[in-house]
Amino acid sequence: MQKKGCPYGTHRVISPKGVLPQPAEKIDNNMEIYDNEVLINVQTLNIDSASFTQIERQAEGNIEEIKKIMLGHVEKQGKHKNPVTGSGGMLIGTVEQVGENYKGELKVGDKIATLVSLSLTPLVIDEIVAVRPDIDQVDIKGHAILFQSGIYAVLPKDMPETLALSVLDVAGAPAQAAKLVKPGDTVVVIGGGGKSGLLCLYEAKKRAGVNGNVICIGGSPKSTKRAQDLGLADHYFAADATDAIGIYNKIMELTDGQLADIVINCVNIENTEMASILACKDDGLVYFFSMATSFTKAALGAEGVGKDVNMIIGNGYCKGHANVALQVLRECEPLRKLFQEMYA
Repeated sequence: MQKKGCPYGTHRVISPKGVLPQPAEKIDNNMEIYDNEVLINVQTLNIDSASFTQIERQAEGNIEEIKKIMLGHVEKQGKHKNPVTGSGGMLIGTVEQVGENYKGELKVGDKIATLVSLSLTPLVIDEIVAVRPDIDQVDIKGHAILFQSGIYAVLPKDMPETLALSVLDVAGAPAQAAKLVKPGDTVVVIGGGGKSGLLCLYEAKKRAGVNGNVICIGGSPKSTKRAQDLGLADHYFAADATDAIGIYNKIMELTDGQLADIVINCVNIENTEMASILACKDDGLVYFFSMATSFTKAALGAEGVGKDVNMIIGNGYCKGHANVALQVLRECEPLRKLFQEMYA
């Protein structure tokens, strides 16, 4: 008889008691499953971009140091939660065991990607086999636990697993763009040359239509050209996302002083809140997809400049987000080809 577990995984929390697994400082990563859990044999971790960037900087690019830092996080916390960024990532693996009272369609042998953060997922890393800094992915030998409440996607048959993982890791971004953008909207995507940014540009252009105006801000000339070569926006320019006034002036110029209806921030560095807020018109909407976003800086910053904007802070989930993100690659062959080259 397996022990009874809470659907949200609170039975795994060691400290502090009373909190959910994500904010917990330490969780139980014993791989003996409770009655409503799923045991996963893990193949690859896709580390959150903001988290991997921080780890890589801390390790000064040294692969062995990156491994030590990651193993240290898991040893100390029972999960891979970056204590600086607070974020984790996701994983792919094979279902090894299903709890006797687990409610769902998963069965032993299913190859899945978890769509909940590693920052709340009980994890054991026996060995780090390979680190791929260019795509934020780490191959491991180890196991993880999926709670009853944990969302997942069975890996599609029509694309490589690593390609699907790279897209599913940021699935919330294009799905939110699809939900938020309306015909005729002016949309600014900051970090438009990156993984989530490219997917958002595609959905924004698709939803805004011929009367819309989609503006891509890349972090470098190279990433900006990447988006431009795919024809995903109406205007493109490269800029430092921390240069709030510089970006504001450029968006004023490109919108005839109207600014944007929607600003989507996909940048994985800190202090980009004000560029997003200033680029948005009053009563417009700013979606901060980046895990480097500070709610305090965004809220107080908007107040400080007298901006009445609506803000969505880092919600990477909305219903159907996995299907939306994967469908982008099915619809846009040039984008799929680029992702295949970069991430698969």
